Amino acid sequence: MKQQKNAMLVLEDGNVLYGCAFGATDNKKSIGEVVFNTSMTGYQEVLTDPSYCGQIVTMTYPLIGNYGLNAEDLECMFSHVSGFVVKEASIHPSNWRSLESIDEFLKAHGVMGIAGIDTRMLTRIIRVHGTLKGMITTNIDADISTLLAELQQTSYMYDQVSRVSTKNIFRSPGNGYRVVLIDMGTKLGIHHELLKRGCDVTVVPYNTTSEQIQRLQPDGIMISNGPGDPKSVMQTAEQIRPFIGKLPMYGICLGHQLIALAAGANTIKLKFGHRGGNNPVKDLRTNRVYITSQNHGYTVDKESLHGTGLQVSHINLNDDTVEGLVHDSGLLASVQYHPEAAPGPLDSGYLFDEFVDTIKKWKAE
Repeated sequence: MKQQKNAMLVLEDGNVLYGCAFGATDNKKSIGEVVFNTSMTGYQEVLTDPSYCGQIVTMTYPLIGNYGLNAEDLECMFSHVSGFVVKEASIHPSNWRSLESIDEFLKAHGVMGIAGIDTRMLTRIIRVHGTLKGMITTNIDADISTLLAELQQTSYMYDQVSRVSTKNIFRSPGNGYRVVLIDMGTKLGIHHELLKRGCDVTVVPYNTTSEQIQRLQPDGIMISNGPGDPKSVMQTAEQIRPFIGKLPMYGICLGHQLIALAAGANTIKLKFGHRGGNNPVKDLRTNRVYITSQNHGYTVDKESLHGTGLQVSHINLNDDTVEGLVHDSGLLASVQYHPEAAPGPLDSGYLFDEFVDTIKKWKAE
């Protein structure tokens, strides 16, 4: 996408990067938390992952859009990102499954993009300063100090989970165990992995009470991924607390953090988070290393686990942060990364089998 520079990305630290607007350019401006993703492919899955709600996503791979977008790889029916930053946006995709270009997709979903950005430099800025608030705008003649003031005053991290969670309970029938999937902003991949294992899945909103969940008579509960600070949805942590040690439960990403909070542990914000499909994680139970797909800005504080009944089961080999937990009861486990991948390696699909096996053993007792 080569054209005259007609947009800019303004960062709260004062850096201004100029590029070319594409996608929903009628928006004029968009504000969000600027983060980066290191995946080489999978931009469609990234754009439709509800966990990115409120964020301006930077793709570090230099060419985005070359294989277009299709109907099969959606992780959500809508895109909830606040903006999209790339080095080069391909407007002529080539793939037999492609239905539309990245420009057409962003237009349809109301997302503003900016191309022509030195994404390596932007990534280095984020790695040094941490995640930053940013604004994509086509008003390149605006006074920068005015835009910076607006950035400081604008709140974008609000009600993220309620914006992406289902509003109604719905069921995907199966012949196997009854699983309640608490939708914190779940990816379709999680839903599909449960259905592949024959589970009878009932998806419920994030604010479903423990009493309502109990009335569904689940054999197991899974708490999904989702956006934002886990402490902003402490009500969900409170709702799952009565089930700890009583019923098989599994948490993924935000669900993992909420399980930790429900058990009495703490979560903390990472400097720039983990977002990509190449994060090495060690399973301490087997000493095997898996390459994982990740998307999170918070982590469980390892020092806060004492007395919670939770033990660390997986660690990140890059920074030694907590990547998985198991409970003394044997009924509760969680991982910080995405075993359903999409995008990313499929190394960790066995974790869904472990969840189903836990239900099977519990039912047999």
